[in-house]
Amino acid sequence: MASKKKIFVLDTNVLLHDYKCIYNFSNNDIVIPITALEELDKFKKGNELINYMAREFTRELDKLAGKQLFNEGVPLGKGKGRLFIETGKDFSETGKKSFPEDIPDHRILAIAEWLHYHRENPVILVSKDINLRMKAKALGVQSEDYETDKVIDLDKKIYKSIRIIENIDSTLIQKLYTSKKLPFSLFLDYIKKPLPNEYFIFKSDTNSALTYYNQAEELIEKIEKRYMYGIQPRNAEQTFAAHALVNDNIPLVSLTGKAGTGKTLLALAAALDQRNKYNQILLARPIVPLSNKDIGYLPGDIKSKIGPYMQPLFDNLGVIKSQFTPTSKDYTRIEEMLKDEKLIITPLSYIRGRSLSNVYFIVDEAQNLTPHEIKTIITRAGENSKFVFTGDIEQIDSPYLDTRSNGLSYLTDRMKGQDVFAHINLVKGERSYLAELASKLL
Repeated sequence: MASKKKIFVLDTNVLLHDYKCIYNFSNNDIVIPITALEELDKFKKGNELINYMAREFTRELDKLAGKQLFNEGVPLGKGKGRLFIETGKDFSETGKKSFPEDIPDHRILAIAEWLHYHRENPVILVSKDINLRMKAKALGVQSEDYETDKVIDLDKKIYKSIRIIENIDSTLIQKLYTSKKLPFSLFLDYIKKPLPNEYFIFKSDTNSALTYYNQAEELIEKIEKRYMYGIQPRNAEQTFAAHALVNDNIPLVSLTGKAGTGKTLLALAAALDQRNKYNQILLARPIVPLSNKDIGYLPGDIKSKIGPYMQPLFDNLGVIKSQFTPTSKDYTRIEEMLKDEKLIITPLSYIRGRSLSNVYFIVDEAQNLTPHEIKTIITRAGENSKFVFTGDIEQIDSPYLDTRSNGLSYLTDRMKGQDVFAHINLVKGERSYLAELASKLL
């Protein structure tokens, strides 16, 4: 027996997350609350991705409807359901007593509750707002997150990129030390189905080696620790990361790991090390306002407002500068690059729309980006550019993203196995013993 067609009520944040979301619910019907359209009006103007999403969704509705009326339901296409726009509805008595404040979230919730009691089909409120989903469930209305661009199973799907291979013949490892690279065919007994740019820790009873699979030449290459503009890797994961960050054959790199593992510092040091290959180094991060407040509430001009958000990036640059004396060439070169805008540290929103050719582009805190934002950034990649995304998928500031739906997890999952991509998950904290202990215990 065929299951009943469902009715999905979409919250505003879902429309702003993916303007094509209405086509991702199979043959079920979609309801857009009139309140959501009112809220979209607030976001139409501006150059941020959220403004683009608002404009594109409105255009999509207009194109879809033509001369049809939404109260009768507009067909979404072959194999799809119909789309309705539902006008305002009153809460039940329970709803009125529970949520007396007249705010957009409650008006959307009231529509979902009304449909729940007045339609035979199951009604599900779809929202990226956890609190609104809990409110819906308290009223007896089913609710769920927007799942389309989520990583299905975090433990299985997030690509770790580093494999430890034990019990390797010690003479084979010794040959690697001598020749630096060997045909992959010699390791078929130990490695099954390696992915492009995958990293390995080889171990035998007497020796070990850090290695890399070069798919283009079908080689296993030994990796050495290397200084990058005064910074040297301190552990195996950092050594692998450094290799990926300076490898010309890998134009896209993602680095994940908790605070203090060295993600941003290594990326910036690698960019400075490779500065002669690029016209410009761009280091950017998204601004996620504290307590969901816009940066407009902060005092001062725009430079003063964004300063606190950019300070961690300047701190990493300060660590690199501290490796040299103020009169050294390496120190003064950084100062000159900043002055000449060869090295730019800026909010990510200031980068959007630019041509990204011949640049080493680092996006810090990428776990606060949506999958669509990640796609928008990468699709602007021009010739001879390298893109590096860093972040901690366990530390997400956006209220509408989580470990499975953020752009960094999505990027790592979707690009796994591509020969232009490498991913390293940094595990060991290197900031200090105190920071590492606090990360584990607190």
